[in-house]
Amino acid sequence: MGRKADTGVSRQAGNTGGASRQVGEMTAATDILSSADDAAAKLASADGVFPGSGENLPAEVSSGSGNNLPADAAEIVRAYQRASKADATVRAYRGDAVLFQSWCARYGFRSLPASPEAVAGFLVAEAEAGRSASTIGRRCAAIRYAHKLAGQPDPTDDEAVRAAMRGIRRRVGVAPNRKAAATAEILAAALMRIPDTLAGKRDRALLALGFAGAFRRSELVALDVADLSEHADGLRVIVRRSKTDQEGQGVEKAIPHGRFIRPVALLREWLDAAGISEGPLFRPVSRSGRVRKVAQVAPVSGGGVSGQVAPKPPRLTTQAVSDIIKRHLEAAGLDPTLFGAHSLRAGFITTAAERGADLARIMDVSGHRDPRTVVGYIRRANAFKDHAGGGFL
Repeated sequence: MGRKADTGVSRQAGNTGGASRQVGEMTAATDILSSADDAAAKLASADGVFPGSGENLPAEVSSGSGNNLPADAAEIVRAYQRASKADATVRAYRGDAVLFQSWCARYGFRSLPASPEAVAGFLVAEAEAGRSASTIGRRCAAIRYAHKLAGQPDPTDDEAVRAAMRGIRRRVGVAPNRKAAATAEILAAALMRIPDTLAGKRDRALLALGFAGAFRRSELVALDVADLSEHADGLRVIVRRSKTDQEGQGVEKAIPHGRFIRPVALLREWLDAAGISEGPLFRPVSRSGRVRKVAQVAPVSGGGVSGQVAPKPPRLTTQAVSDIIKRHLEAAGLDPTLFGAHSLRAGFITTAAERGADLARIMDVSGHRDPRTVVGYIRRANAFKDHAGGGFL
């Protein structure tokens, strides 16, 4: 079943300070992949376990050919390596890596480099614990990514791991757990019940714009005032980066004025009431009804701070978007557990499909690259329309 973790511990104990370093790495595993500047060095420094706190990192990073990069150049390289993954992906991978390291420590396996048997055993254990196939697939991807950063052979490429994943998909199933779509009718009902407070104005604008542009929540919270430009027929909104555009080519979305949801009017109402003319579009509002501001401090050499700089208004978090949607749909008499942050996006696509919108035009708004995804929404929306058995059942 592969080399045991205690073998690595015993070997290191024979070196001066080796045992203490091993313990430090084991207990600080929650720092895996957490820093853009030292992610690759942490992974490369591991010996038998996923790395931890980043202590005792070398000043220079060795390449496979034996050549060394200066520390400052290596830090820049690591930052760019880390930027190859979205922040949300890195956070998920970090959690997955911690789980794998803990499982290996419990059962006496090495987590880096890991054996295919250890990886397969971990993935099966996750399946037995009731994890979804998509979650287990992400765990596998995190292990693969960590080994690649560390320059170690990829254990997930072994047939034993592949066979385990095929079996998991068959046993667990791969059907997604879809959240309900917040269609135009549902959204209109929710908007009517939102109080006319500053936070209420923000929430109306958030829900209306999120629906009208079929935005992902990560796209919504990343919007700045500078991303908006007025047009006679509504607004043009620049999405500078998205799930399908990690390199930041950007895409423009057209938001009509509308007669029922009125996203442009509600957005203007929020911006005017909050006095926002630049910076983040959607911001936290305190209980006292004020837009929150967070003072930032600038670090200087020696670990001190240079003092206060201009306050920088924070953005809403992606979790806040989900909470806002659930809260107002519950106020409209709906079950909040059926809905999530994706419900606005799904709601626009579903409503457009029900009203007979063209596939290409729907994709223009949603930004989907694969038409099969949108076709799935259209089929569900039109499942009873012109049903094959409608005339004789």
